[in-house]
Amino acid sequence: MSDTTQDGAVAVSDRPSPDDGLSAAELAGKYGLAVSGARPGLVEYVRQLWGRRHFILAFSQAKLTAQYSQAKLGQLWQVATPLLNAAVYYFIFGLILKASRGMSHDTYIPFLVTGVFVFTFTQSSIMAGVRAISGNLGLVRALHFPRASLPISFALQQLQQLLFSMLVLFVVAIAFGSYPGLSWLLIVPVLVLQFLFNTGLALIVARLGAKTPDLAQLMPFILRTWMYTSGVMFSISNMLVGRPEWVIRALQVNPAAIYMDLMRYALIDGYGASHLPPHVWAIATFWAVLLAAGGFVYFWKAEERYGRG
Repeated sequence: MSDTTQDGAVAVSDRPSPDDGLSAAELAGKYGLAVSGARPGLVEYVRQLWGRRHFILAFSQAKLTAQYSQAKLGQLWQVATPLLNAAVYYFIFGLILKASRGMSHDTYIPFLVTGVFVFTFTQSSIMAGVRAISGNLGLVRALHFPRASLPISFALQQLQQLLFSMLVLFVVAIAFGSYPGLSWLLIVPVLVLQFLFNTGLALIVARLGAKTPDLAQLMPFILRTWMYTSGVMFSISNMLVGRPEWVIRALQVNPAAIYMDLMRYALIDGYGASHLPPHVWAIATFWAVLLAAGGFVYFWKAEERYGRG
């Protein structure tokens, strides 16, 4: 555009930009720009996670290998740690406090070892999950990937560790008279349900831990309280004989107790269905679906805030 001045000279002025008056959002939409690190839709997020499945598996295996790389016994500590815990609990609760009431010696020892192994699976998944984001900020800030990959990978790491430990659990069960049978097939659905439950919990605490790193210091106390109320060292139904029925049922539907008791029922011949609450499989499925779906959505809603200080 040009204008003629009073002295006859021609003055050239800038042509108005077609972008004048557009907001930042309108400009971004016009030129196909997107916010860096913006949260994708839920379906797209699931698709991205599936695309990273090889990374999730490889990351979990690498973490598992590195976990005991500095120890002389290496991977044997995966089994030695829960076995040592079980030995301590047997000395205190089995011998001193007589928490084995209502169970024979051959039933109580595999009962205790199974409880320690199964609860450790949940406990370790939560402790790894709470540091999944806050402990990997360098990775989170350097690369673009669905952040749920990290807590899921840590839960998968703990599942692999439990599967390795299950070989010892089988040996203990057989040594005390519980031989393989059809009930052992129930181990597979129990592990699947518990893995879903643990993954949901890991996702929840990962978001909380990303915002409040001090949660990692508080979590051991919470988990210890949960362990003592979940029947790891004693049978809830036997220990609370004479207590109101609703108290017994409330403790038995605790998800940690549910998965432990289902595993004991599958493995131990002397641990019958009378120790299980009614509708136990429905309750186990409910906890798994609720935590897996709810935890995933809860974590996804904060996707764009992870690693931003």
